[in-house]
Amino acid sequence: MLGYIFKRVLYMIPTLFGMSLISFLIIQLPPGDYLTSMIATMSDSGQTVDPAQIERLKEIYGFDDPFYVQYLKWIWGIVSRGDFGYSFEWGQPVSGLIWARMGSTLVISLLSLLFVWIVALPIGIYSAVRRHSIGDHVFTFLGFIGLAVPNFILALTLMYVAYKYLGQSVGGLISPEYAEAPWSLAKVGDFLAHLWIPIIIIGASGTAAMIRILRANLTDELHKPYVVTARAKGLPEYKVILKYPVRIALNPFVSAIGWVVLPHLVSGVTITAIVLNLPTAGPLLFRALISQDMYLAGSFILLLSALTLVGMLLSDLLLALLDPRIRFN
Repeated sequence: MLGYIFKRVLYMIPTLFGMSLISFLIIQLPPGDYLTSMIATMSDSGQTVDPAQIERLKEIYGFDDPFYVQYLKWIWGIVSRGDFGYSFEWGQPVSGLIWARMGSTLVISLLSLLFVWIVALPIGIYSAVRRHSIGDHVFTFLGFIGLAVPNFILALTLMYVAYKYLGQSVGGLISPEYAEAPWSLAKVGDFLAHLWIPIIIIGASGTAAMIRILRANLTDELHKPYVVTARAKGLPEYKVILKYPVRIALNPFVSAIGWVVLPHLVSGVTITAIVLNLPTAGPLLFRALISQDMYLAGSFILLLSALTLVGMLLSDLLLALLDPRIRFN
């Protein structure tokens, strides 16, 4: 098992290097740079632009350097000092902006992941065992709604319900009266009271997808000869279902953590985060891409890529625990 983990971690190093290069290339693809966007904004507002000042800023920030020089400076700062560069729009180091957003992002993402598992696992098993029952049809209908309804529409609906019928302030994760207050039990309670809306919204589509995946795979397993044989030998029904078929059917369910659940929960709900005014990574990345704040955008893309690799590693480890054939292959 240790050898299996070591190989997976070893594969992550060149992959992460390649992702960092692609991340930096992506933010260099649009024409111009942050100064170009700033000049256009100043011109639209009627402000005069001093060419000498623009040239001085280009020299300070290295916009005239070749692509590889800018990349090497950026990646060396990350590796050697943990320095992700400087945000031109916010006027402060990128690392401070990132860590201020990543805390709430990870809390929401992990809780949404737990919500997906807690809801999807029993419903998926029930739908496979009780195929074409009334309950299966109801869950299938709700699953299709979860996949079809855009997250921002669900966000607006739940915001209305929370405000109209529950009397709860909507938007953000903290009520205005606690925004500047130090952390206390009352503030933690207020935070948890706001947390259920983004967790349900962000987890809805993932839950619906996981139910369909588990139902399809478990249905295939339940008709295989080893299940029929176990049933014929008088094994209790819960053991017939849970001991092997569910364990095997969980393989694609678990593998989806790496390439669907974690990256989607962090980066794929940007519009929802904007609607709910959540202090997460998505809206800040969106703003950085629009303003061409290259180091801030590149650092976020790199961290999301690293999160994808962590999710893949987590999926590999869980799959190895579920199926010995994988770790001994």
